[in-house]
Amino acid sequence: MSSTTLLRTLQTGHVGLNVTDLTRSIDFYRAVLGLQVTHEGTDPERRYALLGRDGRLVVTLWQQSTGTFATDHPGLHHLSFEVESLDEVRATEQLLRELGAEFAYDGVVPHGEGSASGGIFFTDPDGIRLEIYTRTGVHETAATAPTTGAPTCGFF
Repeated sequence: MSSTTLLRTLQTGHVGLNVTDLTRSIDFYRAVLGLQVTHEGTDPERRYALLGRDGRLVVTLWQQSTGTFATDHPGLHHLSFEVESLDEVRATEQLLRELGAEFAYDGVVPHGEGSASGGIFFTDPDGIRLEIYTRTGVHETAATAPTTGAPTCGFF
């Protein structure tokens, strides 16, 4: 029996992230993604938060790290979230600018030359690479893809 037969309803569940400052990360993910804390572990030795939306767990944050996200080690490359419209991407970009987030590219960029999809690429307070994108409407912007011959999201 193949895994496609066993896993007919497979979807991505939640994503767990190690963070250095739980309170700071909760504030960031609540502001940017509109997530709510559904449960929080407050034991000083085992701090964590479960963040969700519309009854679904989306992100778990674990305060058990030091330093910043290491892009030169095996593991998570980036975390991507899809929204329905270019207006949502732009509104999130404005919010992130107000929060002082660091961006990989200036503004909304397409995923590839001639692509209708695209988004913004930025980091959270611990340097974890994030993307918010939409499937359509980006080809109408004046921006060009920052990389050619490969996915834009792969090289930031």
